[in-house]
Amino acid sequence: MSQYFLERFSKLTPYVPGEQPNDQPYIKLNTNESPFPPCPEIIRAVEAAADRLQLYPDPEGRELIRALSKRLNLPERRILLTNGSDEALNFAFMAYCDALHPVVFPDITYGFYPVFAELHHIPFSQIPLTSDFRVDPEDYCAAAGTVVLANPNAPTGRALSVEQIERIVQSKPERMVIIDEAYVDFGAKSVVGLVDKYRNLLVVQTFSKSRSLAGARLGFAVGQEALIADLNAIKYATNPYNVNRMTLAAGVAAVENDNWFRNHCTIICENREFLTGKLMMLGFSVIPSEANFVLARHDLLPGEALYLALKRRGILVRHFDAERIRDYIRISVGSRNQLEKLLQAIQVILEES
Repeated sequence: MSQYFLERFSKLTPYVPGEQPNDQPYIKLNTNESPFPPCPEIIRAVEAAADRLQLYPDPEGRELIRALSKRLNLPERRILLTNGSDEALNFAFMAYCDALHPVVFPDITYGFYPVFAELHHIPFSQIPLTSDFRVDPEDYCAAAGTVVLANPNAPTGRALSVEQIERIVQSKPERMVIIDEAYVDFGAKSVVGLVDKYRNLLVVQTFSKSRSLAGARLGFAVGQEALIADLNAIKYATNPYNVNRMTLAAGVAAVENDNWFRNHCTIICENREFLTGKLMMLGFSVIPSEANFVLARHDLLPGEALYLALKRRGILVRHFDAERIRDYIRISVGSRNQLEKLLQAIQVILEES
């Protein structure tokens, strides 16, 4: 760090994204990207938008807002577009959390939550998942402070029901509940339908996973009009043109070609069940997942050793050096061909060990 770096950031622990190496071709099963490309209509929309890159994009993203409003059956003023769902979450931490409004989330969850808290000097507490890696809703009904939950949770893949989340929201109307639905399209149930009923509920989603647009960086937040006005105040105070012209065009095309992404979600769910079954046949313990990844461990091989052995064979998975999940690897659900190559490599590694 330079001598000019402010002291208040000196102990900040940045978020560590999944590896994106380019030293050799890899089978990438480490960052929960879709194995499928965007639909052709998205490519054409992006190419058309590129002809006007000399002009700023619409800061309100009105065309995409209209498309989402129709798809979600919500008024346009209840939707905010962001540069990936991470920006929506960052805005929410800025808007609803401070020293008097601490934040609470699970001990095993998306790694950006403690980073946002540290970045904005927000006190936070982490509630342990149950022994089988579940979120216990009663813990959050009783907890003080803004609640942030990934549903399905990452990296475990387990999900709460709509009824369980509603109970948390109802329990303390005076505090905010933020539900991060980055992986909701792979089997869980969204709580977007609850925003009409509750003024203290904000739901965040992304186009990165199920809609094959991780490289476009597009997310959105849904909540009652006053909440979206809050987040817009933060947005226009920091980055009014936060979503670029080509990404807006890609988003519209993605929403208008809903069947493309739904068909791929179905395939990914089928591949997840295939992967889970094959891993269990190889002696793995696999946490039941409703996301596009699985968290798995094997008694004969520590998580880091398996991760490194796979990397040497050109296959990337994710390993987290956190105490409770150190023995696990997280595997993104890829194509059937990718998964078969992964399983073949794992079998060889197990035989060698």
